[in-house]
Parts: sequence; C-alpha cells; structure tokens
Amino acid sequence: QVQLVESGGGLVQAGGSLRLSCAASGVGFSIDVMGWYRQAPGKQRELVAIAGGTSTNYADSVKGRFSISRDTNTVYLQMNSLKPEDTGVYYCKAILTAYGDFWGQGTQVTVSS
Repeated sequence: QVQLVESGGGLVQAGGSLRLSCAASGVGFSIDVMGWYRQAPGKQRELVAIAGGTSTNYADSVKGRFSISRDTNTVYLQMNSLKPEDTGVYYCKAILTAYGDFWGQGTQVTVSS
C-alpha cells in the first residue's frame, strides 16, 4: 500500500517562504512521477509542479517562485515570494505507471496579505 505523508504547510505573510515535503512509503522502487497540486476554497484542484525523470513542469502562476525537487521517493516544493493567491490545500501526488495514482491527505498553506 503506497502512502504519502506531507509536511511543511503553515501560515506565512506575503513575500515569505515555505518548504513542503512529501515522503512515500510502501514502494520498493523509484516512483515514476511525483508532484504537487493545490486546491483553493471554491476552486478545482490544479497542478502546481511535477517532476519525473529529468523533467519538471510548473504552473505558469508559480514559475520563477516555486521549485520542485526529489530525493528518490520524497518530493519537495520550495515556495518563495508567496502571494495570498497561493493559499490552499497542497496535495502530493505519486504516479506509478503500473499501479495508478496516489494522493496524500494534503497540507494547508495560508498566505496573509
């Protein structure tokens, strides 16, 4: 059973930084793709950043401010220059080609103006 545990969320003022972490357990090999999504109140869940192999992809709204990195089956999201519109629940996602998609339970990020 694949489990994803996120940490690092919290409350920060606009312009501040946070670093999210997501550790996967129950997997005996390197996960194909890991990434971060977020869901703001009243909005749909959206991609923030994703990393697979040597490739990374970012939402336009976070390019230049956020950076995704991986250490085998742990994925990090360094968030700088945070804005109030970055507020939401951030979810970690793991994609295992042969087994499907797995989600963490989410961590709240709140950016005050």
